[in-house]
Amino acid sequence: MDTETLNIHRDLIERCKQGDEQAYLRLYKLYAKAMYNTAFRISGSGEEAEDVLQEAFISAFRNLADYRGDASFGSWLKRIVINKAINALKKRKHELMPEDELFDVADEIEERDMPELTIERVRAAVMQLPDGYRSVLSLYLLEGYDHQEIAEIMRITESTSKSQLSRAKNKLKQLLTLKTNHHGSQN
Repeated sequence: MDTETLNIHRDLIERCKQGDEQAYLRLYKLYAKAMYNTAFRISGSGEEAEDVLQEAFISAFRNLADYRGDASFGSWLKRIVINKAINALKKRKHELMPEDELFDVADEIEERDMPELTIERVRAAVMQLPDGYRSVLSLYLLEGYDHQEIAEIMRITESTSKSQLSRAKNKLKQLLTLKTNHHGSQN
């Protein structure tokens, strides 16, 4: 992909570099919602996602001269947002579970055991995951990073990333099954 295609907002970015406040506002409006969603998926908190979003844009705008254009502006900004969100998690002192040997995976839950799965129920269950689980799950499944990239971003080993993802999936299945069984017993 050529740099013209990657940098669809090149003119807007150049105007920002020259201090054009309207260009800053336009760039913010173009990316704020998507970047907020990324921050929210990692942090699990609306307030924290808003703080991360603001810090990320301030950092991006201050360092716009460092943006080389070899990736899309959105990709560059998303990396800043992810790093800020992970740093916010670390500040909360919620640590990842310690790296240890792999555990036995529970039996797979069959589809018939999980009726009434809705986007809202899955989203709520994801938000109940511990920070480390939710972060790795979000980076892997939603942001498209591989385990090597997650390890670099979060400063963990690849095996920890894989273990966290596996545990996150199992915990998610457990949360969804418990809610399903709980809902079923009330009827």
